[in-house]
Amino acid sequence: MAASSQQLSHLLVFFLLVLSCLVGAATAGSTMQCHEDDEAALLAINEALGSPYHFASWTPDTFCCDWYDVDCDNATGRVVGLSVLGDGNVTAASIPGDAIANLTSLKTLVMHRLPGLTGVIPESLSQLTSLTNLTISYTGVSGGIPAFLSQLTELALLDLSFNSLTGAIPAELADLPALATIDLSRNRLEGPIPSLLLSKYAGEDSVSLSLSHNNLSGGVPSGFAAVNLTHLDLSRNSLAGDPSAAVFGKGKPLLHLDLSRNDFRFSLTAVEVPEGVTYLDLSHNAIRGRVPAQVADLAGLTQFNVSYNKLCGVIPTGGVMAKFDAYSYQHNKCLCGTPLPACHRYML
Repeated sequence: MAASSQQLSHLLVFFLLVLSCLVGAATAGSTMQCHEDDEAALLAINEALGSPYHFASWTPDTFCCDWYDVDCDNATGRVVGLSVLGDGNVTAASIPGDAIANLTSLKTLVMHRLPGLTGVIPESLSQLTSLTNLTISYTGVSGGIPAFLSQLTELALLDLSFNSLTGAIPAELADLPALATIDLSRNRLEGPIPSLLLSKYAGEDSVSLSLSHNNLSGGVPSGFAAVNLTHLDLSRNSLAGDPSAAVFGKGKPLLHLDLSRNDFRFSLTAVEVPEGVTYLDLSHNAIRGRVPAQVADLAGLTQFNVSYNKLCGVIPTGGVMAKFDAYSYQHNKCLCGTPLPACHRYML
């Protein structure tokens, strides 16, 4: 009987240990209570945006770290991410800058596909000194790109694409040392590309710049020659001049290059295309010379377009050239050879 009591005692201890572990695990797995200031800020954002259905989970009887679109730091419980995506119920609202600025630990702010979001980018966002990702895209936001964004010294990604922004790209953006990805495409921007843009980036991440579908003018900054760009899209602007020294070079890490629909004027003959490039669109410019034979050796090239230029001579053959049909070469001065008609003597 004594042995039986001892066994029961051991079983009881074992049961209590297991129960304790289960309770501990459940506690660890549950969401921590978020900071009261962050909760108040989020509720103010909800109210300012008209309490859209997207925020249906944002109720005071639940921890705000459980709320949809909200990310919290596991150690501090502070809100570090807010992503408001694709809610057509946000109508006639401006960015609630003062409320967002009260999320003092915020690192990521994404407001994407909110066509009812209007007004300008509020200056209060400059208080978010920990911000690394600022995305305001596919909205009705207008006005200029504010120079005060240069105060966000931790910013690594800036996406202001598909809005109604006007004016010039502020030169102050060049002061951001961590900024490696910029997308300002599909706006109404004018003026030149800042000469020092991306020049102070000293990180190891790939560098991406998208400025397509604006009305930018002037040339491509010569300083781009020293920037390790992997993605560069300057298409559909009013840019001019000779960008070849700034963007081309056999050893550059460039993978995607789109210079189409501008007024660039240079000879393609001696250009050395980056060896790893997969997308190359130079169409609708005033480029002269020949298609370099090196293009045939670009094993990863999947998109190639030099149509609507002033190119002449025989199109290279072999390698990857069989991938590209006549569309890639149409409307040039005197290009010839497969896939275009055969060359005549005057074309050589």
